Amino acid sequence: MPVKSKPKPKKKNNEWQLQKAKAMFSEVVKASQKEHQFITVHGNKTAVIISYEEYEEMTTPEQSLFDFFQNSPFYGVELELPKRGEISKREVNL
Repeated sequence: MPVKSKPKPKKKNNEWQLQKAKAMFSEVVKASQKEHQFITVHGNKTAVIISYEEYEEMTTPEQSLFDFFQNSPFYGVELELPKRGEISKREVNL
């Protein structure tokens, strides 16, 4: 009786072995416009290629730093800071 082998897991369309991804780089980049493309090394996901549009969306802040501080719950709170020269200096042995 022949030994049955386990069926191999079906490879997803958005996973590329590094060697194949290098050989078909333009195809990987084109496919990244539709969905993330995962690069694998020895079967482990090691990198992701995403569209530039998605990158911009991920890295562009929703508001400016100025607006962030303006909307902070601490806006207008006065801090008590020591005056210059009042802070004790640490002695350093050289």
